[in-house]
Amino acid sequence: MSGSEQDSSQPQFIASHENRSVPSGPGAPLIDSIDVDQIIIPEKNGWKNLFAYMGPGFLVSIAYIDPGNFETDLQSGAQYKYELLWIILVASCAALIIQSLAAKLGVVTGKHLAEHCRTEYPKIPTFILWILAELAVVACDIPEVIGTAFALNILFKIPVWSGVLITGLSTLMLLLLQQYGVRKLEFLIAFLLFLMACCFFIEFGYAKPNPSEVLKGLFVPELKGSGATALAISLLGAMVMPHNLFLHSALVLSRKVPQSVHGIKEACRFYTIESAFALTVAFLINVCIISVSGAVCSSENLDLEDQRNCGDLDLNKASFLLKNVLGSWSSKLFAVALLASGQSSTITGTYAGQYVMQGFLDLRMTPWIRNLLTRTLAILPSLIVAIIGGSSAAGKLIIIASMILSFVLPFALVPLLKFTSSRTKMGVYTNSILISALTWIISTFIMVINTYFLVTSFVKLLLHSGLRTASVVFSGMFGFLGMLIYVAAILYLVFRKNRKSTQPLLQGDAELGPMCTDSNHADNNTLYHLPREDISSMQLPQNRAGLDLD
Repeated sequence: MSGSEQDSSQPQFIASHENRSVPSGPGAPLIDSIDVDQIIIPEKNGWKNLFAYMGPGFLVSIAYIDPGNFETDLQSGAQYKYELLWIILVASCAALIIQSLAAKLGVVTGKHLAEHCRTEYPKIPTFILWILAELAVVACDIPEVIGTAFALNILFKIPVWSGVLITGLSTLMLLLLQQYGVRKLEFLIAFLLFLMACCFFIEFGYAKPNPSEVLKGLFVPELKGSGATALAISLLGAMVMPHNLFLHSALVLSRKVPQSVHGIKEACRFYTIESAFALTVAFLINVCIISVSGAVCSSENLDLEDQRNCGDLDLNKASFLLKNVLGSWSSKLFAVALLASGQSSTITGTYAGQYVMQGFLDLRMTPWIRNLLTRTLAILPSLIVAIIGGSSAAGKLIIIASMILSFVLPFALVPLLKFTSSRTKMGVYTNSILISALTWIISTFIMVINTYFLVTSFVKLLLHSGLRTASVVFSGMFGFLGMLIYVAAILYLVFRKNRKSTQPLLQGDAELGPMCTDSNHADNNTLYHLPREDISSMQLPQNRAGLDLD
């Protein structure tokens, strides 16, 4: 049989279910070991392999259209019409570049971002980074809980506080999905993504926003006043999420790519294409939400109650606003999309929390326990706020959670940029000068705008607090000390040199350059041949396989 016939007869991808010895010889697989439930990618099928790589990008893209995004999108459209659309465009482009780096880190090194952080940094910085990563996961989970509660309220008239409790039952659905494997989960998430897209495309068609104004908002940057700055930060926090970087670098390990230069490069290219497609759909959904909100709230025939709703728009008020302006069907359509968003975001957020805990602490926890813990931490503040302040206060909690994500982002983004720019970790797959410059500019922009908003908001709070002069001075000293610590922590990550070499040893790879000289070289190399059951089967087993991850 000729070589071309062999390639054509080889299956595009397979999912293995057990470790077994691999025979040698002409008919042996391209990969030296077969890992549990991993999708095996053949080396010489070219574009036919693209479908095998489809999946992780869809799971990651859900974080860009979760209820937190809905909330900030609705408020930006209601208050500033289409003026902040450019933030969505910039954030989506930045997200694509950043997510492609997260995928590349996992593909090239065989370790995800949290594992690299544990290997690279001393114990105290690692512990602090873990706390911040867990804070990001909880901050991401709060909008999902509240958004699902709002959707249940719209569809079934269930009180918001009761809906918050009911969302805890999503744990059962998550556990049910886990037993069907990663591939079916990816198909489900993709279906929910396109369901949301259909709902909002229909809303967009009926709202009929002005096309020229929408295009102007997309391509002409404007940022008027501190209120716009606050919403811009919330949009950034809701778009580029820190937990997503940990998640994407782990999800790509569900594929067993050929251990060669060609296989690695093809995997990085296809993951970028797949992420671009999924994030484009998410981008269009965000544009639709802002445009619909802007068109409805700028309508000339709004009554006084609807005008008040537009002044303080949240997920719950948006449904009644759409019902009044576009019809009752519009409210139900919005609720269906919101419910799909909340439930799909719950799944991906829980997996991100699993990988964060496993990577930073090397702690394997039973999935239902980890899920219950994450859900409880998100439900408690959401429940308290919903009971005391009602739906309006719950909506404000979503904005606060989005801003927390924006402030935590540098502590995931800077390590990612440092690791992917390190030749001792990435070999010839290190970031190019152009990509490095572009990603550092993006990161600097995010950190500067965060710091600016933090300082101006704190000063305004002190000036209008009504406290005595001594109390203002005392509070100011502590506040600015906290800001200095925040900036100093970021600068520590930026300027600290990478000291651990975790460069993978690929089969027959002569292009990697200098090999590792670290004392843990042998252990690091062995790592890349260990089964990754924690990633491939989307579960975290109690018992560790083989050697230690370090």
